[in-house]
Amino acid sequence: MHTLNETHDPKLTSWISSANGETDFPIQNLPFGIFRRAGSEESFRGGVAIGDKVVDLAAAHAAGLFEGSAAEAAAAASGSTLNDFMQMGSAAWSALRLALSRALRTEATGQMDWSPCLVDMADVEMGMPATVGDYTDFYTSIHHATNIGKLFRPDNPLLPNYKWIPIGYHGRASSVVLSGFDFHRPVGQQRPAPGEAPGFGPSKRMDYEMELGVFVGPGNALGDAISIEDAEKHIFGLCILNDWSARDLQAWEYQPLGPFLGKNFATSISPWIVTMEALAPFRAAFTRDADEPQTLPYLTSEANSAQGALEMKLEVLLETSAMREAGTAPERLSLGDYKHAYWTMAQMVTHHTVNGCNLRAGDLFGTGTLSGPEAGMEGALIEITKSGKEPVILANGETRTFLEDGDVLIMRAWCEGPGAVRIGLGECRGQVLPAKG
Repeated sequence: MHTLNETHDPKLTSWISSANGETDFPIQNLPFGIFRRAGSEESFRGGVAIGDKVVDLAAAHAAGLFEGSAAEAAAAASGSTLNDFMQMGSAAWSALRLALSRALRTEATGQMDWSPCLVDMADVEMGMPATVGDYTDFYTSIHHATNIGKLFRPDNPLLPNYKWIPIGYHGRASSVVLSGFDFHRPVGQQRPAPGEAPGFGPSKRMDYEMELGVFVGPGNALGDAISIEDAEKHIFGLCILNDWSARDLQAWEYQPLGPFLGKNFATSISPWIVTMEALAPFRAAFTRDADEPQTLPYLTSEANSAQGALEMKLEVLLETSAMREAGTAPERLSLGDYKHAYWTMAQMVTHHTVNGCNLRAGDLFGTGTLSGPEAGMEGALIEITKSGKEPVILANGETRTFLEDGDVLIMRAWCEGPGAVRIGLGECRGQVLPAKG
């Protein structure tokens, strides 16, 4: 677990004035991403967000603005993906983040040297932050699992293994896309009526899933497990993740081997990765009620119990075609909090590798849909509408049971709390286009 240090000081301000007001990216955040100037033929390269600016790490490194281990880290983070930087581990990540924090503070000298390395965020296009070699989606929200289970098994919503192991499945890495990617409604087979052949055509039950994406840092050798004590050393940071879901395709195909075409057509992520170090002020205790099954020893540690949870707000908004035409703002569908997850990030890493499975830098985990214990905290439409039985009535009179063509789904996430500056993950958005053909 990361401890608090000078980079978390809530009194810190930046000579970049936009970092000192309402922003997801104050100087206490400093998330990493890949960018280039929009409309240019420049190479994609590493950058750091602060206020409404992007620090061009390649330019800063070329200008000799880093020293020692921070310079080595900046060189690795200057490439077209962050994989090499992720592989370096937490000491390198912290060294670069500290050097940036000190250079960008209000009282820092050398502002004239750094100014040429800043690019307006409005003028950049973002690239995939890492080459995602493998993608695993988990099922860590007991409230989501219970809500979904009640739709199909009202008397016994949770399967027997849920409270004992972090459930997950192997997803499709090739269709992980960046926020802003608009995809066509998927087509496939749908559940038939009893005694009939299945139907085929565009999905009629398009849904989203509000998740967080967990990027892996240093990997492990095939055959070597990662202990719960060491698990967070292998986590680089978090982004927002939307696991788009075609519920009718999923319902017909998922038994006996799990999700397939209902999930693999698109998974959207936000472009900036917020490091685990930046999130340190918002960690919280992870506990199980006494009447709940207690985790097996390989999934338990003092650090995980003391700080394994994370308090992070999770917001989902919908913008329909009619809203865009009328110029009205998107409407909130839910507001949840990651602290309600039943399994921690460390437990996901440890369980994933306990059988010797090897992880690699840039691998991506999805937390699974993150829902809370109260109405208004649901992370998917299938929960909000009770599988389409109770439509959402929007302020403009429109209704939704599932997503329609032209709908834009927007997800946002942020941390806030006493004695800390609010930091955000930016946003993740995507539009459902009509099916092809």
